[in-house]
Amino acid sequence: MPDRELHCDTCAGVQLFEAPPCVDDHGADCPELICTRCGSAVLIATFAFRAARLADRHRPRPLHRRAA
Repeated sequence: MPDRELHCDTCAGVQLFEAPPCVDDHGADCPELICTRCGSAVLIATFAFRAARLADRHRPRPLHRRAA
């Protein structure tokens, strides 16, 4: 089981986290981790997205007010 030191919100400090036995066959890349001190669970999720290009953005035109 791979171990990591992460901040635990329940313990209010850095604690050792370990991956429990994974039933989803993630192996060493299992996103589920458990604090070895209090048992709180965390899920490590990574997201990949394509950033928009500046040329693709549409800038709104400024509003012009007429003088009264």
